[in-house]
Amino acid sequence: MSDTKLMERLSNAFGPSGFEEDVVTVIREALRDFDISVDPMNNLFASLKTNTGTRPIVMLDAHLDEVGFMVQYIAGNGLIGFVNLGGWVASNVPAHRVLIRNGKGEMIPGVIASRPPHFMTDAEKSSVPDFESMMIDVGARNREEVTDCFGIHPGDPVAPDVAFETARNGFLMGKAFDNRLGCYAIIGTLRRLNDAELNVDVVGCFASQEEVGMRGAEVTVKVAKPDLAIVFEGSPADDFLTDRDKAQGVLGNGTQIRHFDQSYVSSPQFIAYARSIAEESGIPYQSAVRRRGSTDAGRIHVSHKAVPVLVLGIPSRYVHTHYNYACPKDVEATVSLAVETITKLSPENINMLVKR
Repeated sequence: MSDTKLMERLSNAFGPSGFEEDVVTVIREALRDFDISVDPMNNLFASLKTNTGTRPIVMLDAHLDEVGFMVQYIAGNGLIGFVNLGGWVASNVPAHRVLIRNGKGEMIPGVIASRPPHFMTDAEKSSVPDFESMMIDVGARNREEVTDCFGIHPGDPVAPDVAFETARNGFLMGKAFDNRLGCYAIIGTLRRLNDAELNVDVVGCFASQEEVGMRGAEVTVKVAKPDLAIVFEGSPADDFLTDRDKAQGVLGNGTQIRHFDQSYVSSPQFIAYARSIAEESGIPYQSAVRRRGSTDAGRIHVSHKAVPVLVLGIPSRYVHTHYNYACPKDVEATVSLAVETITKLSPENINMLVKR
């Protein structure tokens, strides 16, 4: 059964790329019964206490960071210029609330400024804004007030200001489902494997800075040295964009098995193995072949001796914006398939998957 309170804490946690400390704190508390370590880059590693160090290693990956911004400069009138951390669409950004974390750790609310229609020409109303012209307004009168009263300076991180909630039909709404739902999936998988009899060692790797180039995973895979990996993602849903028969990320249709994206071509053997387990166990799943996008699998599958990777996505509407929707049944299906996939790994099918 889903732990909605934990999902809420993960979603609400402040954690743009490179500033994932609050997310790390939530995960440390959720996995306090596991062996935990954190590196200087904010990558977090969580291992089962039953690991022996002599068995094949399964790496569970999810990234900690969310798309956000960073303060670039403060103008004389008190408005704040910023750069984006991760892939935002410019038209989705103005007129939304944000939080700026100043050097004292204080969260300063602000609004991404938008020009009133009274001061716009018809051409400006139909044009797409650019990031270099956008500013954050914290309600200050001048630059000195921003720095002296609000304590804000260049380099301070910025994240969407959104509170998690549950809709009447049980759907989840909040920010950063890409990829806090993936983080939740690692936690749920580790918890359910804690007392299981396994033929593998399992390490959960929560990677930093995925949204700015999959940088954390480049480190975590070198540390974990996996034989197999499962990557969890808050994958973009498309059920609101197209016919449901064509859509490959439908809320409520189960975990999303990804075959291809810009960063990797999946392991057909690993997918066939996972699909057979899903069908045997009655776990709902859907398949996705993506024209664009990427995950940490792009770094993991080409590491050291080549690693077969299974990407399991939790469909999430409106990722890389302030507000996301997801279905808890898809979260549960994702965790269940990961658990069953790992518990049923035998020496024979491990050898088949890694082609020893």
